[in-house]
Amino acid sequence: MPLSETAPNANLVHAAVPPAQMKDAALDRAVLEKIDKAYDSPPWWYDLRGFGILTFSYRSTLMRQVRFFGRNIQGRHLESAIGSGTLFGMILRWRRWKGLPKAQIVGFDYADAMLAGARKRFTGEVRKGEVQLLRADAGKLDFPDASFDSANIANAVHCFPDVDAALRELFRVLKPGGQAAMNVLLYPRGIAPLRAIAARINAWGMRKGILETPYAQADIEARVRAAGFEIVSNEVSGNALMLVARKPAR
Repeated sequence: MPLSETAPNANLVHAAVPPAQMKDAALDRAVLEKIDKAYDSPPWWYDLRGFGILTFSYRSTLMRQVRFFGRNIQGRHLESAIGSGTLFGMILRWRRWKGLPKAQIVGFDYADAMLAGARKRFTGEVRKGEVQLLRADAGKLDFPDASFDSANIANAVHCFPDVDAALRELFRVLKPGGQAAMNVLLYPRGIAPLRAIAARINAWGMRKGILETPYAQADIEARVRAAGFEIVSNEVSGNALMLVARKPAR
């Protein structure tokens, strides 16, 4: 599931905190509670629901995502909003099939229900130390600067309440020269019937709390650049923008 863009410890409000900060913390808690409610379904339902959204809202294919994200993993890798791990499991199998080198994986999400699914799916990899799974907030990551060689954000950028904070944090934790791959839901396009179907699914997602907003391509690319990235590649597939961004090398 996508990460909330609020403080992960927003429930820890000390009495000495100034009133303005206490108000912000209360708002943070409200957002986190909304995320918890939106992602309280069993992992299998989330996966089934996600496949329908991918097909009719994104109008993209699963294998296209597997290849796109699978190519962008190297060294120490950060998998943002890993969810139940279904897609990432397919990505790892694809990489093994292609004979690509193993990477040290750190995956994070905010929803406990989704992380429970990922922990079950990657039990062996976690035991071997190949995968680490954490509960974390995309807008305030608890990693040192320049910690990762690569990062993916699969099916989540458009779900972040504060996408700019998430992009800034991603830029911070990547090493110079490190790349981030992301797919971003765009406003529906194409022929009228397909646009209408996608629009209805998007409206449902926003009511449910699993979608913040689709984006115009120019808008999200401007936000990526504002975070400090340079765009390496961008391609529209259906209603999704497949984008690779790089942190400039020093």
